[in-house]
Amino acid sequence: MENIYTEEEKYWLTGGNTGTLPDRITPSKINVLKENEIFVFGSNIKGAHLGGAARAAYNNFGAEWGNGEGLQGKSYALPTMEGLDSTKKAVEHFTQCAKEHQELVFFVTPVGCGIAGYTSKEIAPLFRDAAQLSNVYLPISFWKNLMGISQ
Repeated sequence: MENIYTEEEKYWLTGGNTGTLPDRITPSKINVLKENEIFVFGSNIKGAHLGGAARAAYNNFGAEWGNGEGLQGKSYALPTMEGLDSTKKAVEHFTQCAKEHQELVFFVTPVGCGIAGYTSKEIAPLFRDAAQLSNVYLPISFWKNLMGISQ
């Protein structure tokens, strides 16, 4: 089994028509991770990983029940259900973790844009600093918002 990229993601991975688009794009479907790769998912602070990417992290990538934030197994829980201010702080914690663990590659899923109910326009700016790190991959919708490309 392999990870799945959409046609648009593949286009961006090759730099698009300018050759200058970011190539650190999280695949739309993550099925497997290499030893140094981490699945970053939206959670709730109680660590009840009931649905969406949180359930996938729990079932497949070592997320711990009852642990709502931080590295766990081959995943990183990022709480998004407690409001944007709380999410902003959690993204700051994540960014610091990614800086401290350059040996790891972090695949950020569209955190906060599913069950939590936010849009990528609301969440993407929180990742502005993380986007500067070479070991952080973001969803294409986050890149577009950060770069001011209409969707």
